[in-house]
This record gives sequence, C-alpha cells and structure tokens, in this order.
Amino acid sequence: MAQTDHRTLRRVLRREVAGTIGLLADEHDFRAMRRYDSFSFDDHTTYLQHMEAFLRTRALQGSHTTVALFDPEDYAEYCAAKGLDPDSHTSRSRFTAELAATGPAVPYDGRPLTDLLPTLVDEAVRRATWEYAATLLTRLGACAVCGEDLGRAAFARASHLLVRILDTAPPGERHLVCSVSGPPETLVAVLHVDDDTGRMELDENEALEFTTVLAVGLATGSPGGLVMRTTRPGSPDRVHGWRLRAHGLEALTAGEVFDAYCTDAETGELIPPESNVDYCRPPDLGEGSGPDHRH
Repeated sequence: MAQTDHRTLRRVLRREVAGTIGLLADEHDFRAMRRYDSFSFDDHTTYLQHMEAFLRTRALQGSHTTVALFDPEDYAEYCAAKGLDPDSHTSRSRFTAELAATGPAVPYDGRPLTDLLPTLVDEAVRRATWEYAATLLTRLGACAVCGEDLGRAAFARASHLLVRILDTAPPGERHLVCSVSGPPETLVAVLHVDDDTGRMELDENEALEFTTVLAVGLATGSPGGLVMRTTRPGSPDRVHGWRLRAHGLEALTAGEVFDAYCTDAETGELIPPESNVDYCRPPDLGEGSGPDHRH
C-alpha cells in the first residue's frame, strides 16, 4: 500500500514538472548531430515521429512541454565555453534546459509537428530579427551635437508613432507589417492587434520587435514602409500605408496603397485587387507632438 502511494505521488509530481525538448527542425541540423556517437537516431523522419509520440504521451499525462529549436552550432559553442563534452546526453540536457529561457521556443499544444515546426522557425526568425535590429540601434551611439543616445531616441519616436497609428485606426483586428531595406537583408516585423471588444490586445514581444525594426528605419533613413490592414465583421477590410522617412512616416495616398497591394514586388506585374477591400489614405497621426531628434 505504501509503495502504491509513493508511485501515485511521483506521478503527481511528474505532472507538476515543466519540460523542455530541443528539436532538430531540418535535415541539415540533424546530420550535424549524427557526428556524436551518443546521438542514437540515424533518420530524421523517424526522429520526428518518435519525438511527436513522446510529446503526445507527455500531454496525455498532463505534463507541459516547451519545444525549443536546437542549433548544433550553438550547442558546440556552448560546450566549448562551459568545458563540456558535446558527445554526452548530460551536456545536451544542460543546453536544452537553457534554451527555454534564451532561445526560440513554443509550448507544445497537441498540434502535429508538421504544423508546429513552421511556428517554431518563425519564432526563431522573429528573435533573430529583433536581436539584429537592437544591435543596429545600439551601434548608432550618441549624437555628436547634443550627446543624446540616437538608438534610444529612435525607439521613443517609433513607440510614439505606433501608439498614434493604433489610436487613430478604425476599430477591429489590425495586422501591421513594417519592412526596412538595407544590407545585408530586409528586416520585416509583424504585429497583430485585436480591438473588436474596445480593449486593445497585443503580444508584448511582437510589439517590442515591431517597434525596434521601425526605429531602425527611422534612425537610418533606410527605404521601407509600414502597412496596416484592419478587419471587422460586416465591413470591408481597410488598408492604410506609410513610407518610412528619416524621423517619421509619410502617408501613402489611396492610389499608392492600391498600387502597392496590387503589384507583384518581384516581377512588377499587376495583381487583381481583392474584393471587399478599401485602400485608404491613413488618418493624420499628428506627428509633430511626438518625441523627435533632429540635427
């Protein structure tokens, strides 16, 4: 009887423990791990099948699992920095435990891995974009004239503009995309905002990433744009757009928004306009009242 009670209590405790699984998302990363003798799998498809079965079992037992993206290069650097043997289950466990706090990760919600993997990869891209954009802002340094931190000033300006965009937008579900061109590649950030109930709901991490990318465009004067699409049941979708300028946003006319949406960015060919969509000039943001830095 006592032994049964102990087993029951241990099962209860297992349900209380949150776990993190490091997932090798593609064949390239999987092949990199096969160089370690302690890594048992030799086929990526079989590996994913076993991983999915394991995740489902934990979910059925009531356990919460976070799925993190396991990068073999980062793992090798981690082991070198910590003085660990990379060909070890223990070393992989230690690295995976830190991924939940430091790396791209998503909670396992019962979806097939074929559906979860794109979400995990998107999270990794988002994090990399934010880290790169934040680094660019940091490298701007201080203004030679007044000594103000240029990156911080640009972020404050971007925050103000985003608040004004959301405050002046019609109610509904908003989908915003900000893109900033420049070497070595274009930075893209996406923000989803729901205001159907009269209370604005958004993801704070998305908002931080979006504001950071917008700040890079404002601070560097790089070519870029911002587009917002608002959806509300019973009404046509409304699309607004702005062109990024140094220190600010320039509203696009309805015709310019239409041309941007109805032209293939790669080929330049016309795309048929969507039905039940209004292409509109955005409301006045009243930018003059916001924080700015000009010299």
